[in-house]
Amino acid sequence: MINPNTLDHVVIVGGGSAGWMTAAALSRLVGNGRTKITLIESEAIGIVGVGEATIPPIRHFNELLGLDERDFLRATQGTIKTAIEFVDWTRPGHTYLHPFGAYGADMNAVKFHQYWLKCRQLGHAAPFGDYNLCDVAARQNRFGPVPREHQTPVSSLHWAYHFDASLYARHLRGYSEARGVKRVEGKVVDVHQRGEDGFIESVQMESGAQISGDLFVDCSGFRGLLIEQTLKAGFEDWTHWLPCNRAIAVSSASAGELTPFTRSTARDAGWQWRIPLQHRIGSGLVYSADHLSEDEATRTLLNNLDGEPLNDPKPIRFTTGRRKQAWVKNCVAIGLASGFLEPLESTSIHITQAGISRLMALFPDKSFDPAGIAEYNRQAEYLYRHIRDFIVLHYHANERFGLPLWDHCRNMDIPETLQHKLELFRHKGRLFRYEDELFAEASWHAVLLGQNVMPEGYDPLVDAAPDDRIIEAFDQMRRAVAGAAASMPKHQEFIDRHCRAAEPAAPA
Repeated sequence: MINPNTLDHVVIVGGGSAGWMTAAALSRLVGNGRTKITLIESEAIGIVGVGEATIPPIRHFNELLGLDERDFLRATQGTIKTAIEFVDWTRPGHTYLHPFGAYGADMNAVKFHQYWLKCRQLGHAAPFGDYNLCDVAARQNRFGPVPREHQTPVSSLHWAYHFDASLYARHLRGYSEARGVKRVEGKVVDVHQRGEDGFIESVQMESGAQISGDLFVDCSGFRGLLIEQTLKAGFEDWTHWLPCNRAIAVSSASAGELTPFTRSTARDAGWQWRIPLQHRIGSGLVYSADHLSEDEATRTLLNNLDGEPLNDPKPIRFTTGRRKQAWVKNCVAIGLASGFLEPLESTSIHITQAGISRLMALFPDKSFDPAGIAEYNRQAEYLYRHIRDFIVLHYHANERFGLPLWDHCRNMDIPETLQHKLELFRHKGRLFRYEDELFAEASWHAVLLGQNVMPEGYDPLVDAAPDDRIIEAFDQMRRAVAGAAASMPKHQEFIDRHCRAAEPAAPA
């Protein structure tokens, strides 16, 4: 017997990856025989295509849906991602990787990086990345299962994906419609609210039709058609810390060896992304309009492509920040409608995924429990603030002197939460995660050390172990990682053997 308070109808306003990820999850998990799901989208409204690089939790989302990894990669022209390469971020001519997974192995309940800091002082430490399999394999353009004889505690492999976001949305649309989701084509021109409490009652289509619902999910992108234009959730602007407010995006022809990592290259007034797919490369320039014109940004991007551009550059305007409330009354904002953080650490798709996961964990009935709504908003705020701090770190810890944008970011006041982390780390390399932070300690270590934030000392507990034993353990770990990486196939070989997509049709 179904509870009489069970929702009768969930209406998703907006498609793209956010809308269809929401629809797919709902169709997979809500199937109670009563709750209908409708998604409204218009082919006339473009999609912001900056979410093509992901982080490992996307694998859990796909597994929840029951998607076969290789079929998914073929359908989306996807490739593997094991790291992000940061070029010229610390200073011009300097490169480091932020790989997935852990570095080395902890010893005697003391963190690995603390022993590395001591070995560095002793002159016996290899580069930090040499102790991380994803780092070493990425630098060799390798990916694939590690053979049994090379599997050790330091040879675990973690990965995510690069994919075409529009093809991912199409793939999930087929999945969702096969499970009963109804798609309605057209634009929403008006929103009707109940007089007694302001809850959304229905949306009106350009055709004149009205679509009623109990729960409305706003996936309308930056404009926030429901959450902001109708319900006035409010917006918290983080431009002070993250002054970039424009992007130019373009696709280009592939060139060179297929890399299993995203690349971010610092430019004079922003940074350029490079995302390798099977049949093209997604590129874009994120920049500050206060320091660079759109024409200059476009020229910078086009002059730094791997191959010929495949389409006209697409300008994107944004304001970094978050909705003050991501859930108001009977409306939940998912994806860009809930806020925006530039894709420096490939978190756009994850923010969508996290919003969906919270909605599933706090899925309402017609009573719309205020405590559940408050908890959703608390968790959403925490996720955004944590990611914000991690991105601000990249900008703040720079040595790109003499460039106005970078000088501002290096000298600006930073959030207190980030300042606290930096003070702890600069003294003795200590770093603590709170609650359910997205980025692991290893990620913070990768960026902090990669951008030359070196602690003054190390944890005194390290000195309990003899120096020769630490050095021997480090040599063993480095050899184990190197052997595991060398045993893996090239990334291109893995794609060709297991999940090669069909060549896209030539334009008419």
